[in-house]
Amino acid sequence: MKFDLERFSISELEELLATAERRKKTLATRRSIAVVRAELTAMAQSWGYSIDELVTRLPSIDASDKPSRRKQKRSRVAAKYRDPENKRNTWSGRGRMPLWLAHHVKRGRAAADYLIPGLARPTANKSAVGQRSVFKSK
Repeated sequence: MKFDLERFSISELEELLATAERRKKTLATRRSIAVVRAELTAMAQSWGYSIDELVTRLPSIDASDKPSRRKQKRSRVAAKYRDPENKRNTWSGRGRMPLWLAHHVKRGRAAADYLIPGLARPTANKSAVGQRSVFKSK
């Protein structure tokens, strides 16, 4: 590793020296890998395990036996609402109301005013969700 020491200022060189001294002290106080590995192996054996059992990734006790389900990407849905001012602004009626439509609704217009003709009925209100819309006649 080479450093171009000519481009460093005095304060940067002093900081580099201080950092190098701290690193040197850390490395001097560390134990060798062979010693640490031997101690860990002995500790694992005293508890009845091998190092491989402890290091390899095993399923946890809390993990369920079922394989995890991947979330499937939802298919695209045709747009129901369109902004007459900007034809690229559309909404399918699913999810959160887009800002352009929320802006118009806040100004007093109804969301149904922006329905694309001939496509679908307006999205259900929150109060209508869960209620029966078709009743069987007896």
